[in-house]
Amino acid sequence: MSELRDLARRVVERAEADEHVEVYLSRGTDTDVEVYEGEIEKLTTATSSGIGVRVLLEGDAGARVGTAWAGSLEEAAVDEALAQARDNARFATPDDFVTFARPDGVGPAGLQLLSEGVRGTALARKIDLARELERVVRAGDARIRQVERAAYSDFVVEAVLLSTTGVEARYARSGAYLSVEAIASDPAGDQTGWGLSAGRSPEELDLMVAARDAVERATRHLGATRPASRRMSVVLDPRTAASFLGIVGRALSGEAVVRGRSFFAGRRGEAVASSGVTLVDDPTDARHFSASNFDGEGLACRRNTLIEDGVLRDFVYDTVSARRAGVAGTGGAVRAGIAGSPSAGVRALRLRPGSLTPEQIWREVGEGLLVDSLTGVHSGVNPVSGDFSVGVTGLMIRDGELAEAVREVTVASTLQRMLLDISHVGADLTWLPGVAAGQSLAIADLAVSGA
Repeated sequence: MSELRDLARRVVERAEADEHVEVYLSRGTDTDVEVYEGEIEKLTTATSSGIGVRVLLEGDAGARVGTAWAGSLEEAAVDEALAQARDNARFATPDDFVTFARPDGVGPAGLQLLSEGVRGTALARKIDLARELERVVRAGDARIRQVERAAYSDFVVEAVLLSTTGVEARYARSGAYLSVEAIASDPAGDQTGWGLSAGRSPEELDLMVAARDAVERATRHLGATRPASRRMSVVLDPRTAASFLGIVGRALSGEAVVRGRSFFAGRRGEAVASSGVTLVDDPTDARHFSASNFDGEGLACRRNTLIEDGVLRDFVYDTVSARRAGVAGTGGAVRAGIAGSPSAGVRALRLRPGSLTPEQIWREVGEGLLVDSLTGVHSGVNPVSGDFSVGVTGLMIRDGELAEAVREVTVASTLQRMLLDISHVGADLTWLPGVAAGQSLAIADLAVSGA
């Protein structure tokens, strides 16, 4: 980490009198293992490093920013990235609101997000985990006819961000994953199920959880049929609820709001969800896989309450979107690595847990549909208008119990209506990779289209 910091300082010190310079350096290692029928089908261990540079030129007509990046930390690559960023800045469109972040007095949470277990675990052990996962899934049920993509993967990444505006941030994180897809068969056809276990190191993984999840999801969908079309309550399981919250989170970006690309625009202070909904973006919670000490601009991450007891309280802002909105920043910048520029976005969403288990929610719902898989999210959901129409698979709920499996079902509504019609938030808070944790979520009166 010290080598990255020293290199970043040398680049920042080359800033000229009329410019600000921001440098983002990153290096990391990734391992991916896939097995099939006990044999290694894919094995990669890759080390990468790179630099992202932004140069800001201020002028009477507004500021101009140029960006450039290189997938190397060699001196020539660093020099070229800085030169290209300077050149790009000269041709950029001026913008009165563009600026670089400055320290705002908020200190980092001091989270420990790097586990040496990733580096300390032998490659042979990682291969064995993938092999054992495949073996357990194959033996999990006689109806499992094939196992696809039994995989182990992990990563370690370190990064440094420095700027002439006084920002200095250091990042270090790790992650490890077991994932598998099982295919179950009966005379009516095949069904698939996907299982996952995630942690910050191999020691935190639970192979049996991933295996049981894949087997159960595959076998319980055998014989699935199309249900009759009607309106009913829908219960999202933790995975699908996390996907739903991720969609909602896109509309809570301050950038989307100031540009009129969010159905939440102009609604601060309004009731936008049922009273049982409190949604926070909290990267300072180390349990979240997207937790972080610093945001994409190098400012300290902080807990932001977005919806409280159903009322829209705030959005997440980076420095530029906050200036456009005339509000204070929230440490809400995200960026896609060295090649990306910061923008406002949620990082670590979670709902305040309710008091009911999934089984208790099913009993409360009585008659409805448990959804455990979504398809067509990217094409069927519009975070600007709020339109929502996606394909789902799942299980019917009858008399408060899970019943027959269903497939080729479409659930349609609007995000606005769905938030207001949330009837139960589960106690089963589940930490998942991605921008949102999940838990069971019951939504009343949705249009379910089947046969």
